[in-house]
Amino acid sequence: MKPIPPSNTLRPSACPGLLRIVQALDGGICRIKLAGGSILAEQALAVADAAQAHAGGVIEATNRANLQIRGIGAEQDALIAALLAADLGPRSAAGDDVRNLMLSPSAGIDCEMLFDTRPLADEILTTLETHPRFHELSAKFAVQLDGGEALAMLEHHHDLWLSAFDANGQTLLAFGLAGCPAQDAPLAAVPLAQGHALVVAVLELFLELARPDQTRMRHLLAETSVDNFLRQLNLPLQPVDGFSRHSNPAPLHLGSYPQRQKNQVYVAAVAPLGRLDSAMLRGAAQLAVDHGDATLRVTPWQGLLLPNIRDATAVIERLERLGFLCSVDQPLARLIACTGSSGCAKGLADTKTDALQLATLAPGHSVHLSGCPRSCAAAHTAPVTLLAVSPGHYDLYFRDAGQPGFGRLHARTLSIEAAGALLRAHPRSNTDD
Repeated sequence: MKPIPPSNTLRPSACPGLLRIVQALDGGICRIKLAGGSILAEQALAVADAAQAHAGGVIEATNRANLQIRGIGAEQDALIAALLAADLGPRSAAGDDVRNLMLSPSAGIDCEMLFDTRPLADEILTTLETHPRFHELSAKFAVQLDGGEALAMLEHHHDLWLSAFDANGQTLLAFGLAGCPAQDAPLAAVPLAQGHALVVAVLELFLELARPDQTRMRHLLAETSVDNFLRQLNLPLQPVDGFSRHSNPAPLHLGSYPQRQKNQVYVAAVAPLGRLDSAMLRGAAQLAVDHGDATLRVTPWQGLLLPNIRDATAVIERLERLGFLCSVDQPLARLIACTGSSGCAKGLADTKTDALQLATLAPGHSVHLSGCPRSCAAAHTAPVTLLAVSPGHYDLYFRDAGQPGFGRLHARTLSIEAAGALLRAHPRSNTDD
């Protein structure tokens, strides 16, 4: 078993980690950062056992493709020890916060991928964890790498994003700063072989230029021009002629999809409102052993993906019996809700309970219910956002490219019944992706 690092090696932060338990109304939160969102079935079983034995059994899939355990009480040291014994921790205590590299859940198996991102991701993660200078980065500082996969979350904003494209038969990595590939044009590109060097150069330059209060790339670029930043990278950059990526959000991928590997598929499911219990995670892990390659992948849509499956029908049937959602037609499949007032002191409404009611009132709409303006449950702007203003009442926003934040304010202080009626009166084509 890995030793538990002493608590004084952890810097103060409001962000939970594996080694830093952050308190909420419903108990402590432990966030397990997964390399590329991937977890072995035996590790998933360890998470399920630890949540059941040392917490309330509540497990969440996050929008950054990680897992977190809620409701932790006095047994937090035993929980951390169990997770470290399952090899789910960082190489060093200081490296836990910076393991923020997001990949496509279908990395290495996607039919449309231009290259397998996993070896490059492993190289980047190793550097993030072992380079002491990078331990100065904020726990929120985030990097994304996509290899051109059809299944990729491209709406989340990252401090640095890299996206593969083909230019005259050569695979290049376009990149951008403080944005996302679905909305922002890339700044430049580098050859695939220079991907790791680019990440290192960007992070080192950021740390050199940023003041202590400038914890994110957007903070630095508010005072330093992008052109000035690029000039100081000291890397040969190439133009991005021919780059194209999804200009609209990718549809929600649920069910089974063919892989690049012959006669194999992946099966994708979401946990209702991002939450699962120990039995659900144990069941999914056993399915990965019985029908796949004994691995699972957590998705940025707050669900799971099982790769290398041969009998998709059996897997989907079992996942649905466990409580997962495997079809976009299921009422809760398109709803996102934060913890809300039942578990968070900042929540102004019980968002998860209200979401259950909304699912019956306005099925089929993509809606994000947020208990406060922090928008913890959604790192992107949803087609419809209900922002809590008091218990059971919300302001309603429609996504609008010309409006910042949640979008265009459409109505104030709606009850869930009124919000459902308003959404029913709007065609889904006007409020959905």
